Amino acid sequence: MSEKFELLSEHHCFDGTQRFYRHASTEIGLPMQFSVFIPPQAARGPVPALIYLAGLTCTEETFMTKAGAQRVAAELGLLLVAPDTSPRGANVPGEDEGWDFGTGAGFYLDATEPGWKDHYRMYSYITKELLGFIPEFGGDQSRTGIFGHSMGGHGALTIALKNPELFRSVSAFAPISAPVNCPWGEKAFTGYLGRDRSTWENYDASKLMEKAKTPFPDGILVDQGLADKFLADGQLLPELLEAACAKAEQPITLRRHEHYDHGYYFISTFMEDHLRFHAERLQK
Repeated sequence: MSEKFELLSEHHCFDGTQRFYRHASTEIGLPMQFSVFIPPQAARGPVPALIYLAGLTCTEETFMTKAGAQRVAAELGLLLVAPDTSPRGANVPGEDEGWDFGTGAGFYLDATEPGWKDHYRMYSYITKELLGFIPEFGGDQSRTGIFGHSMGGHGALTIALKNPELFRSVSAFAPISAPVNCPWGEKAFTGYLGRDRSTWENYDASKLMEKAKTPFPDGILVDQGLADKFLADGQLLPELLEAACAKAEQPITLRRHEHYDHGYYFISTFMEDHLRFHAERLQK
């Protein structure tokens, strides 16, 4: 393994290996942490890879400890990679004042506002740096998918729509589907991108989809709990994504589930469906 990665911990898991790393990020300009699950099949050759983007307040540990993904990933031979959700210790004034902006809330974009633009570059971190690490852990970079939850669902959808040549598959759990039109998005985009709302659309999945033409012909999978308080609060707006997909002639399976909320009990319930969805497309 390259010396550029500092191994923080390692755990045997479903005949594979769960690892947590720190490294000096060139895109962020600060140390960043990420986690990797390496399935047993990687010992025999490159395997498909899946990047997971977590939501507000989460870290690189959240998915690996709460989602219950490793058992099925080991069965299917999928490499799993999960980055942290923002830079840490950028020392930007105000970055620790709220849970939905700043630390733990990078929104997977490249900030353009003074202070934030120096380190809050999560879009470039994912597409230009983390993606390039996949071969070092036994993954096949040419067979990579991306998925995520809430803020991370927003990130997965926008990153995939802006880079369909890099990702073969995309799915999301309760994504922030139209951040231009919700309080979370308005707060984050104003802070990171400034007040010119026309620049915000570049990081809005529904707006990007409206301008596309069947970017993922094999379909997109989205799961949404109907007992999700953030759905009721107007933060998620899956109906706008659904309408945009119809306009773009993009196949989408948007499943709405009674009784399920926004958390990892919901995510873990449907995790296997998402892993199999990606495996089917990545193993072609």
